[in-house]
Amino acid sequence: MQAQPEQQEQQEIEPGQAIRSIGVRDLLAAAWAIFVKDLRSELRTRYALNALVLFAASAAVAVSLGVGFIGMRRTDEYLLIQSALLWIALLFAALNGLSRGFVYEEETRTMAALRLAAPAISVYLGKLLFNLALLLLLDTVTSLLFIVLVRVEVGSPLAFVLVLAAGGLCLATATTILAAIIARASFKSALFAVLAFPLLVPPLIVAIQGTALTLDSAGMTLALPAIRTLLAYAVAMFVASLMLFRFVWEA
Repeated sequence: MQAQPEQQEQQEIEPGQAIRSIGVRDLLAAAWAIFVKDLRSELRTRYALNALVLFAASAAVAVSLGVGFIGMRRTDEYLLIQSALLWIALLFAALNGLSRGFVYEEETRTMAALRLAAPAISVYLGKLLFNLALLLLLDTVTSLLFIVLVRVEVGSPLAFVLVLAAGGLCLATATTILAAIIARASFKSALFAVLAFPLLVPPLIVAIQGTALTLDSAGMTLALPAIRTLLAYAVAMFVASLMLFRFVWEA
């Protein structure tokens, strides 16, 4: 008679122990599976890819027509204008495409299945990897178009790539958690832009100033503080997102 209560206690403890027994390898494997799923879905629909590439191309063409008359005078103001226009194009293209990760799950009604299939941390990491892949494509296409059409001359290519990568990390970490917050909202695009603006303005200012320094021949030395600031912001946003995502995801 005493064996049955003991078995019931073991059955009550087993789920909690199973959750604790999930290792880092299992979490990363689940995150990779979610990333592959989102990548395959995106390759079928190509919604975010088309939005990002078309916005980047149209922005580069519009900017080349608007500021082409400035000429090749490489003053500090001219480099700052080029840097600001580049990051404005990256920002608005990212706002158009990076919210699709969680919105797509809500539209296809697969949110509940995803909650059952993977832990919250794995879901966040998988969506973050997907947004990073989109930003890698966006940074590459936009920067190449600006170099060709807007005649942007990069003085320090390594520092330029590092500033773009650090700024992309800031965009990805901030927009991923925001996309999860607005997934169930009625006016998703408007709410996403409103919430993203105060979070992205500080790193955007640093990225613009850092990119302007890389366009000059100053090299890595002057751009290094901007890169460190962007990386610190990305790490802080990543840690905060990991702490808050479970509450957002299970709400």
